[in-house]
Amino acid sequence: MRYLPFLFAAAFALQACSLSKNTTTGNENPVVEKIWSQAPHNAFTDLIRFKGAFYCAFREAEGHISGADGKARILRSKDGKTWESIALLEVKDRDIRDPKLSITPQNRIMVLMDVEAHEGKKVISRKPLISLSDEGGDTFSTPEVSTVDPSIASWSDWIWRLTWHKGTGYGILYQQEKIYLVSTKDGRYFQHVSQLVLDGRPNESAIRFNDNGKMYVVIRREAGDQMGVLATAEAPYKEWSFSKMENRIGGPDFLFLNQQTLVIGTRQYQPKVSMVIYVAGLDGKVRKTIPLPSGGDTSYPGMLIWKGQLWASYYSSHEGKSSIYIAQIPLQLLDSKPPTY
Repeated sequence: MRYLPFLFAAAFALQACSLSKNTTTGNENPVVEKIWSQAPHNAFTDLIRFKGAFYCAFREAEGHISGADGKARILRSKDGKTWESIALLEVKDRDIRDPKLSITPQNRIMVLMDVEAHEGKKVISRKPLISLSDEGGDTFSTPEVSTVDPSIASWSDWIWRLTWHKGTGYGILYQQEKIYLVSTKDGRYFQHVSQLVLDGRPNESAIRFNDNGKMYVVIRREAGDQMGVLATAEAPYKEWSFSKMENRIGGPDFLFLNQQTLVIGTRQYQPKVSMVIYVAGLDGKVRKTIPLPSGGDTSYPGMLIWKGQLWASYYSSHEGKSSIYIAQIPLQLLDSKPPTY
C-alpha cells in the first residue's frame, strides 16, 4: 500500500503530459500531432490516401517568401502516426510552391506545383509544374512544366489545386487580377473552360463536386472587403453564381460532409490568426468554428475523411518554428460544441 501515492502521482503526470500535446483521452476533441519540422520553414500542405496509406506534401524552404530554394517534400504513413519521407522534388534555381496531391484516372498520384523564376528578389515567371508517381506510389517522376492554353496564358499562371471529375481534372488558374477555370486530361496541358468574373483580387481556390456533378469553388480574395466567395456552376461550368461569405479565408481546402454541409479548412484572421475548420451551409455561411492549435504563420490544409474522422494536415508556427501538423477530428464533433483545450 505504500506505493499507492506514487502510482497516483505518476498517473497524474502522464495525464498532464498528454494534455500538453493537445491530445485527449476521449473523442470530444481533435487529436493533433506534429509530424515534420526539419527544414527552416515547412508549409503549404496537402493530404490524400493512396494504396492504403496517407501521403502528405508540403514545401520546404528558408522562409515563407519566394526564393530559389523551395522544394516539395512528400511523406507517407500507413497509420497517420509514423511518417517516412519518400520524395523531395526540386528544380535548380527555381522556387517550388504549394504542392497539391490528386489521384489521376490512371491511378497515379499527381503532384501539382507552382514553379517560380526570379531576377534578384523579383518574381519574373510562374508556371504549373507536375510530377507523377509510379504504380505503387513509391517513386515520383522528375518535375516537368505544364502548358497553359495560349488564349489565357501570361507570365504569371498559378493553378493552385486540381480536382478530378469523370476523367477530367479541373483547377482554378489565377493571375494578377483574374481567375479562370481550366481543365486537363494529363496535367501537361490545361485548357481554358471559362472565366470567373470576380473583383477583389481572387486567387487561391479549391474545387469540389456534389453527387449531381455541380461544381463548388471556395475562393480567397485579397482586395476590397477580402471576404471569401463560394462560386457554383452546372456542367459545362461556364455560367457562374457567387455567394459572398462572411469570413476572410486563406489557403482553403474543403469537402462535402454531406449534400447540405461543407467542411472548410482555412486561415482565420480575426480575432487572431489561426488555423480553423468551418462547418458551413451550401451558401458558404459558417455555422460552427473548430479551432486547431495554431498561430502566426499558419493554414494551408489538406483534408480527407477516413474511418469516421476528418483528417487535416496544416502548418503553423505557434510553437516557434513553422512545422507540419496532422489533426484527427471525430465527425460527430462537426455537429456538436466547439472543442476546448
